[in-house]
Amino acid sequence: MAGTVFFSVSMSLDGFIAPESSDELMGKQWMELQQWIFPTRFFRENLGLGEGGEEGPDDDIARRTFARTGASVMGRRMFDAGERMWPEEAPFHTPVFVVTHEEREPWERPGGTVFHFVHDGIGSALEQAREAAGDRDVRIAGGGATILQHVNAGLVDEFTVAVSPVLFGKGVRLFEGVDAGRVALEPLRADPTARTTHLTYAVRGR
Repeated sequence: MAGTVFFSVSMSLDGFIAPESSDELMGKQWMELQQWIFPTRFFRENLGLGEGGEEGPDDDIARRTFARTGASVMGRRMFDAGERMWPEEAPFHTPVFVVTHEEREPWERPGGTVFHFVHDGIGSALEQAREAAGDRDVRIAGGGATILQHVNAGLVDEFTVAVSPVLFGKGVRLFEGVDAGRVALEPLRADPTARTTHLTYAVRGR
């Protein structure tokens, strides 16, 4: 269980990763936020949309993120939104541990995704995800509150934000409420592409 704990999200230029309401997902702003990944060959393959799609830096980054991930952790809000929108073959293809207050039996989907519902906190969810991931990495898939909990608890090793050229004005901020006095960042790399800039940081304690 030596893998890295990380998150990887798209972020607007003014710091938002999602609209305020999950009902606004798939709206114009959100589609602009994710515009870097939609045209990629990986995106089409992973969602079973058929052949085609662009290759290049964005496609390479999406593939590397998927390949390194052995398990994911997500919050209930993200799961509830995704349950309505994901295809039958959910796009994770690995175990996913959902942090929730409700007990529920594991939900197995075609293609290898199994959702496990953890009702005793992020520490337990992360421990189970680490065990399931083996020597691969654990991704904190979201949403914003779940990512922030892990950051403030010192449980995130690194992260990548794809900064998209779109302004939200309001919504879910990535670092709203971060304990900045405890968190320091070390730049690892910047990968500009035609549609976004992928910024990767290691997370250190102050």
